[in-house]
Amino acid sequence: MYIEPFLVEEWMNAYEGGARYNIAETCVESMSLRELCAYTDEDESEFMCKIARLKLTYGDITGYPPLKEGIASLYRGLKGENVITTHGAAGANHHLFLSLLSPGDKVVSVMPTYQQLYSIPRSLGARVEILKLRKENAFLPDLDELESLVGNDTKLVCINNPNNPTGALIDAETLGNIVEIARRAGAYLMADEVYRHLTQDDTYSESVADMYEKGISVGSMSKTFSMAGLRLGWLATRDEKVMREFLTHRDYDHISSGMLDERVAALAVKNKEAVFARNRGIVRENLAILDEWIRWEKLFDYVKPSAGTTALVYYDRDIHSYRFARELYEREGVFVTPGDCFGEAKCFRIGYACDKNTLIAGLNGLSAYAETIVKRG
Repeated sequence: MYIEPFLVEEWMNAYEGGARYNIAETCVESMSLRELCAYTDEDESEFMCKIARLKLTYGDITGYPPLKEGIASLYRGLKGENVITTHGAAGANHHLFLSLLSPGDKVVSVMPTYQQLYSIPRSLGARVEILKLRKENAFLPDLDELESLVGNDTKLVCINNPNNPTGALIDAETLGNIVEIARRAGAYLMADEVYRHLTQDDTYSESVADMYEKGISVGSMSKTFSMAGLRLGWLATRDEKVMREFLTHRDYDHISSGMLDERVAALAVKNKEAVFARNRGIVRENLAILDEWIRWEKLFDYVKPSAGTTALVYYDRDIHSYRFARELYEREGVFVTPGDCFGEAKCFRIGYACDKNTLIAGLNGLSAYAETIVKRG
């Protein structure tokens, strides 16, 4: 089976390890187990002793029940039975497509977004149509265009909210309109929601799993919870038929998630408000730093993100984004992701939720590189 190269992951794999200032990372600054325990009522020594005493069986096949109940609490109307755990959100997306799609099925996906949302369906023989998200529309879906693409022959609509790489957040009213478009077509609506709750204000982030009977939410411990090392994600839906398909396919390609991962994740989700407070503080403070830098750096501009951890930053020069990113890396040790990894020219993705000092140093390196570009003319 042929699948297109995953451009973002290939770039990250090639350059991430040697970067001095990694401002390509998309997670909120990662937490240690010790830091997690400090945000909870859990005694660190007692928790580690519980972990040490666990027999490492396959565990709960569909997911550790306290974790599933905790994940359900992230939604308005879901229960633990509406959730299954996966090997990261990447595993959740892959599992969803393998479970629901057959050759010839029509899929409508947004772009730019995480490449899984269109490349995996194509690899399975689906007919993929792209809804282009445009800078002039603040990278929000054009509803008229979406409606023209979604018809009675559409099996699945894929969105990413908040969006990676742009940080655009679909508001509740617009999300409701997207739900109605999918409902009229009888299509499933999946939303990669791994950045959900990482907002720049205190507005509640709605989920398609609450709003639509055929809505499927993908979540993860990596971004919002700062624990990419757990490699734990989930699928959440109220659709019983879809859940049965997930469970049938799970027996072949998943079986269960790691017991240790699920115990740690359960502790984090149980104390979600403390973790969210920490991580919202980071993304809000760091976006303010990035926004101020954009204001006085004349070579660059962007659509300010409303949520998530990433932004697309455009530059006013005729330089291919791969060349821009490589020269920046080689001259200043600053690591960003070329916009062409997402089908966007003359820009790069920045991840601004890293350690604040790393962000500042990375932006200073960008400024120094910008000076050389201006001198070249």
